[in-house]
Amino acid sequence: MTISPQTSYAMEELRRESTIGHMGTTITRAIPCIDLASFEKRRADITEALWEAATVHGFFQVINHGISTEEIDTAFEQAKNFFDMPMAAKQGLEKQPTRNAGWEYRAQVRPSTGTPDNKESYQITLPEMNGLWPEASLLPGFQNALLKFEHHNWLVAMKILSCFADRLGFSSDFFEQCCARASSGYQCTLRLIHYMSMENAKPEDFKYWRAGAHSDFDCLTLLHLRENEGGLQVCPGHDVDSHSWTEVKPIAGAITCNIGDMLMRWSDDRLKSTLHRVRMPRPGEYLGPRLSIPFFCQANREAVIEGPQGKYPPITAEDYIYQRLHANFVQKHS
Repeated sequence: MTISPQTSYAMEELRRESTIGHMGTTITRAIPCIDLASFEKRRADITEALWEAATVHGFFQVINHGISTEEIDTAFEQAKNFFDMPMAAKQGLEKQPTRNAGWEYRAQVRPSTGTPDNKESYQITLPEMNGLWPEASLLPGFQNALLKFEHHNWLVAMKILSCFADRLGFSSDFFEQCCARASSGYQCTLRLIHYMSMENAKPEDFKYWRAGAHSDFDCLTLLHLRENEGGLQVCPGHDVDSHSWTEVKPIAGAITCNIGDMLMRWSDDRLKSTLHRVRMPRPGEYLGPRLSIPFFCQANREAVIEGPQGKYPPITAEDYIYQRLHANFVQKHS
């Protein structure tokens, strides 16, 4: 089944996505780079910088975040090893409709395009990984390396979210409690993504997107990119009607961050989620496979999303994620 861009969606977030599938224009925007060094000592200044970046620019990058370049490189090496496995081995780890974990191949359909993204991915959501880890004999060290990387991304996300909590009038540890890793309802997800090589593609293949325009449905996304593997474009949520997009250049060691729909709702729309997409390579650009690793920080199933001003009715994070997932993945029928 393919979802048409004209499909009627119940959620406002999806209705917005369904209107932004065309090319639009490209403009230059500032993408702030925020230094998280000496976090506790500089907390007030970092909080102001993050708040301005999230509310004015919509997208930002962070450096000196605590995850070493060596660990990031190892995560990408493990991702490559995973996607290099035979198709049959990956199919044994296939994502099921009721689980937000496992491998998928060209299954994610965006409301903005109605066509599958040109990629495969492997999702790690801790409570749902039973039977979904590759055999250690096939990928030695894979599970341990990715568990460590997932935890370190969670720690960075908690720092950033604690600053937003301060500005929203919540306790500093509010999101740490809502995203507690020990909970059976833990929903944060580390995702390995492989965009297929375009080296032998036909000219008509380049008219599609590697990933169609969308906003993330989490609280905060931390995105790891490799240098020289560009293509990410953003359109800030406050500027969505302009249909104007900005290229994001990958910076070695930096983490690219964006607000998701869940946090936008939780902030009574003070923090805007950011539309983004991955375009096809242009003539003269790198055509090979593209890897990226996002960490989607989202509240535990039992957490109730309710802003301080009560703009929206309360909804559990479980129900919210369920609605979003079922709109973004192809349903397979026998």
